[in-house]
Amino acid sequence: MDRVVTAEDAAAAGAKPQAAAPLDHQMQTLDGEKINLAEKYRGKVVLLVNVASKCGLTPQYEQLEALHDKYADDGLAIVGVPCNQFKNQEPGTAAEIAEFCKTKYGVEFDLLAKVDVNGPDAAPLYKHLTSKETNPQFAGDITWNFEKFLFDRQGRLVARFAPRVRPDSKEVVSAIEAELAGGAQ
Repeated sequence: MDRVVTAEDAAAAGAKPQAAAPLDHQMQTLDGEKINLAEKYRGKVVLLVNVASKCGLTPQYEQLEALHDKYADDGLAIVGVPCNQFKNQEPGTAAEIAEFCKTKYGVEFDLLAKVDVNGPDAAPLYKHLTSKETNPQFAGDITWNFEKFLFDRQGRLVARFAPRVRPDSKEVVSAIEAELAGGAQ
């Protein structure tokens, strides 16, 4: 199912606003450094994507890198989060993931450590993003690799895109450009 949900859609459907800042979570980078997402990406528009190296959607890395190249200087941060929950399509170590992304797709955007995105062992960030209690506008399990979440410069979630919605699709690019234009750093 290719769905695009925006904050306006959710509000029109009567959803309540989000409770807490979704990016206010600690995670590890792919090389093991602990970071606070809210601090690291303060003032940035963030596109958060759960990624995998052995998926039919893996070529989206190329489109994500193109977005990074085009919009990073304007304040866009692409953040890839490897996950192995969908048919074991990200089995590699951190070093193997980094090497694959760099050599196959020239990835320069940030990659975090591999985590679960669904279930009891899901990373707290993903529990927050998928919970009806903490994120009623965009709640629901991650359906597959390359599910995308777009955050505005204040760290608020403003859109969610299904895995098959390409990063270079009109819907995603328009949403990114609107957020980049809408808030000052």
